Amino acid sequence: MRRKLFSVILLFILSLILVTCSVNKPKNSLQPEPSEAVLTIWWNRGYYLEQDEALQKVITEWQEKTNNKVELLFFSEDDILQVGIDALAKGKPPDILFSKIAEYTLIPQWASEGKLVDVSDVIKPVNNLYRDTALKSVYLYNNVESKSSYYAVPIMQESVHIHYWHDLISDAGLGEEIPKQWDDFWQFWQNAQKVLRQQNDSNIYALGLPMSIDASDTYVIFEQILEANNVQILDKQGKLQVDKPAIRQKIIEILDWYTSFYKNGYVPPNAVNWLNSDNNTNFLNRKTLMTINPTMSIPGSQKEDEEIYLNQIRTIEFPNNPNGDKPRYLVSIKQPIVFTSSAHPKLAKEFLSYLIQPENLGAYIKGSKGRYFPIMPQLWEDPFWHDTKDSHISVASQQFAEGLTHLFNNSINHAYSQVHIENIWSKAIQQIVIEGLSPTEVTDRAIKRIKEIFDGWKTREAVSIKPSAISYFFSFR
Repeated sequence: MRRKLFSVILLFILSLILVTCSVNKPKNSLQPEPSEAVLTIWWNRGYYLEQDEALQKVITEWQEKTNNKVELLFFSEDDILQVGIDALAKGKPPDILFSKIAEYTLIPQWASEGKLVDVSDVIKPVNNLYRDTALKSVYLYNNVESKSSYYAVPIMQESVHIHYWHDLISDAGLGEEIPKQWDDFWQFWQNAQKVLRQQNDSNIYALGLPMSIDASDTYVIFEQILEANNVQILDKQGKLQVDKPAIRQKIIEILDWYTSFYKNGYVPPNAVNWLNSDNNTNFLNRKTLMTINPTMSIPGSQKEDEEIYLNQIRTIEFPNNPNGDKPRYLVSIKQPIVFTSSAHPKLAKEFLSYLIQPENLGAYIKGSKGRYFPIMPQLWEDPFWHDTKDSHISVASQQFAEGLTHLFNNSINHAYSQVHIENIWSKAIQQIVIEGLSPTEVTDRAIKRIKEIFDGWKTREAVSIKPSAISYFFSFR
């Protein structure tokens, strides 16, 4: 009886000790996380299965090597940011979030608001493997802690590419060479539409240019057009110069030029309603002769059909700038993030450290079938990126040559991310083609709003994303 009583008392004492330890455990403890912890990863779904399988393979290998567990969920490009915003508002975000357009918009904002984990300990051990542009893109300002640091992990890059139906051009007898001079280049496609329609009564349109506020492609492509015309919205120090008379006039002219293709019938009428996938769909359905796309997803989706991939579709570089200079391409650096309110930030950083090891990251990027491109110089040494038999990837690789790329404006001044969030340029385009406003009027509206954004950012009045801005940007999702 005494032994039984002693055992009961001993168990009671042990239970008190365990409860006390649990209660007193620091909320932000850096102690090893429990072995049953499950790392949650929310990732932008790829345009084709192989891209998702490439990520799953890296995750599987990490799980086997570390005995950690991962819950991986894929979301569409049109949904993932809104899902992330909702989860963050509820205090239950994933451990890792990756959206292919977040670097244009919300990542600088979230970093400024102190919502992202400092991932310097992930990047610094391998920072010598990165190009400076990649590191610059994730070096952000935290207004809460009044410091700049790495608040996202760069993994790959993308730029804009031009694709066209070579077989249609050839069959129409329009020649093998596409003009390289700016005005001749754009006139070529307009002439091609006329010829093709005369020959076979086709309803094909010359240009697959998005005109929608519902697609991030619209402002990405428009920003590239601004770059080609040497319209410097910001100077090298990040100072806004959008209201300078010469810059203002250039914007007016470019908006007029861009929207004229739609008004003159060279762009499909439904381009005003396109989502990001719709320029792909219209092109692959042969409704457009040429299109511009911020990734290589269009040829990548046809890689299993050699006739289409190798013979019918062509990828070409941009024409020379209007002033005759070689084009300089805007690039965006893809970057997963970890929220400060994530359940397992330490485990998230451990996985990201594994992902960015060259042997792992290289395999993942190649697995995306050339949709994205490396940001580590040593990964470019793989013959995969320079195989001239692959006329798409080898041509696109040339666009990333040293000295021919430039980061988007939000990497120069993070306030510019709000310009993307509010779709300032896409809205201006729609005001011209749908509402019938003049390029001058919409330019002045855009300039006024951009100046308000920058003034607000300076005083930190616009650091937090306003609900109205979020509602506007995600109204189509």
